[in-house]
Amino acid sequence: MNIPFSPPDIGEDEINEVVDTLKSGWITTGPKTKRFEKLITNYCMSEKTVCLDSCTAALEMTLRILGVKTGDEVIVPAYTYTATASAVCHVGAKPVIIDCMPNSIQMDYERLPDLINERTKVIIPVDVAGVPCDYDKIFDAVLSKRGIFTSSSAMQDIYNRVVVLADGAHSFGAKRNFRTSGTLADFTAFSFHAVKNLTTGEGGAVTWKKHSDLDNDELYRQYMLLSLHGQSKDALTKNQLGAWEYDIIGPFYKCNMTDIMASIGIAQIKRYPAMLKRRKQLIEFYDRELSECSVSVLQHYSEKDKFSSSGHLYLVKLLWQDETYRNNIIKRMASYGVSTNVHYKPLPMLTAYQRMGYDIEDYPNAYNMYKNEITLPLYSTLTDEQAQYVVDCFKRCIKII
Repeated sequence: MNIPFSPPDIGEDEINEVVDTLKSGWITTGPKTKRFEKLITNYCMSEKTVCLDSCTAALEMTLRILGVKTGDEVIVPAYTYTATASAVCHVGAKPVIIDCMPNSIQMDYERLPDLINERTKVIIPVDVAGVPCDYDKIFDAVLSKRGIFTSSSAMQDIYNRVVVLADGAHSFGAKRNFRTSGTLADFTAFSFHAVKNLTTGEGGAVTWKKHSDLDNDELYRQYMLLSLHGQSKDALTKNQLGAWEYDIIGPFYKCNMTDIMASIGIAQIKRYPAMLKRRKQLIEFYDRELSECSVSVLQHYSEKDKFSSSGHLYLVKLLWQDETYRNNIIKRMASYGVSTNVHYKPLPMLTAYQRMGYDIEDYPNAYNMYKNEITLPLYSTLTDEQAQYVVDCFKRCIKII
């Protein structure tokens, strides 16, 4: 067999929706994008949503709207993809990297208050693999340091504390404490990249939860300005008869979602409950099959802690093993036609962050989680037969090496 790692789940519904858009005569940001935004808002039960061309753009534009700038600090976890921290760098702020808890991929909540100071403006937790972070503990840390918060923008005045901006690139559809990802943090950025549970090819969105002092329509307008060169009218509005004239409010950015992308998302979100159900079935199968192996697997559901993940990634730790062993397993799996991956190489191991002065020696928990982690294929079109082949090959590999 040949088992890819994470192909997109695209069917006739997506194809038909895109064809409808292509025939409509309007393919850039327009009615389909606006419709997709409303569907996301309804699904998440949040206040309002803006669709953009990536999750990275959603993070960066939100930091800009919050007034984060040079001299400010933003706390990010060591165990994440670079996009979480690079968005901070894009606005000129300093990413302050926090280690994981022991034997966990989530940030060290106990240490979090110690990293919050007068320069801290935002915390970006990451819902790795679709497992939502413990936002109650994050907000407890934020509120414990509210007295030292220093505002430097109108948006920061509204919150009068450090803002929690979730990197929910993996967690569309996840829940904690009976609330859906999109309402757990102040703002949540989603990814709809090709490998994500719900895809638009490329793409992302930012949604936010209710705040009594937020003007949702004005906030939406600010995102539109930032994502469309600061233009006072979008292309659809300008296209109306006699409505060509516009202004440029500022020399801003270009990161809008198109209606072609949104068309895929509209079809995907209608199918999403069934896609999510299939992922959970596969996780239960993997959990049963690997229960007797010398591995530990990431927990995707906890009745005690009241969370359920979006089932984005299936992370496995090869107990008592090291990087060399893990890398050999990856090669062996490839020889059987099974594609695997690693999530993630911690930020302090990457050249860009080493140049900023970060050293993996200071992040032992993140390194210990990374060194023997392997991610197995998990996607909604994976068949029972293919899933059985994956676990059979995996068991064979860890017995041979």
